[in-house]
Amino acid sequence: MSARFPLRSTEPVPERAILVGIERPGSRFSLDETLAELGRLAHTAGAQVVAQTTQRLEAPNPKTFVGSGKLEEIAQMCRTLSADLVVFDDELTPSQQSNLEKSVGKDVKVIDRTALILDIFALHATTREGRLQIRLAQNQYLYPRLRGMWAHLASNRMGGGVGSRFGEGESQLEVDRRIVRNRITQIKRELADLARNRNVQRASRNTSGIVRVSLAGYTNAGKSSLLNALCGSDVLEQDQLFATLDSTTRRLTLEGGRTVTLTDTVGFIQKLPTTLIESFKSTLDEIRESDIVLHVVDATSDSYEAQMEAVEEVLGQIGAQGIVRILVFNKIDLVDEETRAALRGRWPLALLVSARTREGTGDLAKRIAALAAAQEEMLSLIVPYDQGSIVSLAHERCSIVEERHEEDGTHLVVRAPAALVPHFASYVEQG
Repeated sequence: MSARFPLRSTEPVPERAILVGIERPGSRFSLDETLAELGRLAHTAGAQVVAQTTQRLEAPNPKTFVGSGKLEEIAQMCRTLSADLVVFDDELTPSQQSNLEKSVGKDVKVIDRTALILDIFALHATTREGRLQIRLAQNQYLYPRLRGMWAHLASNRMGGGVGSRFGEGESQLEVDRRIVRNRITQIKRELADLARNRNVQRASRNTSGIVRVSLAGYTNAGKSSLLNALCGSDVLEQDQLFATLDSTTRRLTLEGGRTVTLTDTVGFIQKLPTTLIESFKSTLDEIRESDIVLHVVDATSDSYEAQMEAVEEVLGQIGAQGIVRILVFNKIDLVDEETRAALRGRWPLALLVSARTREGTGDLAKRIAALAAAQEEMLSLIVPYDQGSIVSLAHERCSIVEERHEEDGTHLVVRAPAALVPHFASYVEQG
């Protein structure tokens, strides 16, 4: 029976990928670093990297991105290594992608860094909003590339004469463009509805008086692990690029009883596609509208400074550059004392922590508490006894400095968040 019906593995066969990197003057990351990151992205997407090749160029070739000699080398590598995927580290134009596919062979797929990141995002999005954001970015990326997808129909055009001045391919192209345009419009409409709901929730948090803290950083810096370490929660942690896409919010109670919210957000990366920044606008708004940003950095990375610059660049793009920062070097348990000393010397205000061992998390909580307190206003209140809800609000959302009960009501001295000051305006003690 086993001879007639041999067992076959149902495990998916990973695509065999060749990575292509271009070295250009003035790059923030070294070519080795950027290709290593591209390899991790390919691995995260489920591909097996079988080779990589590089070329130094002042500017990309407008037709094929790389030079003719390098293109022939890539085609030969595909044949020799039985590769079925070529990944370019830079974004390709639709015409470049089409020309490259013609050159390397019809059985070999050519994609760029943007398409690879979109594919990973599609794998990891779990919420409805996250999936819609990915679909929007994918369709915006797809739209200008539709022409090349129908090039194979050019040979099927009808003969000469009336009615032959357009081809089936061109007709299908227009149909597909209309479909994609309509799809983009519909997704934007659905995202707008979700954004309105998110804005209502955000507005509620804005008036609650709770300080909002967002974790931002390069992908795989350990933001989710740090959130879990601080809050004792169970947000997904994986040693993988873009393991977290959908923002997650948890409450953290600090010393003295003050409560803040911590929000874990999507990680950043070099060359983050503009379409993704636009698609994830509502998620990234969590950072832009926060009171404090924890910029989490992987202390073990050889390129952490370039990663910090990439994060600051995106924070600037979303209008979050003016928010109070706490610089946090994570994974400090994995570096030696010399590295620790260098980090302290270079960034004396930064905190060195380990989400895994909890080292330094207590100091981080104290720093958050200090900054939260700095954003509060000292108020002296006299609250009539029939206004017990105001006293309850003060206890729940403020730091009580002094409290005593007099004939005319409850006398309170509180540190109140700016958002709550209007709620107490009628009870502020005069004089």
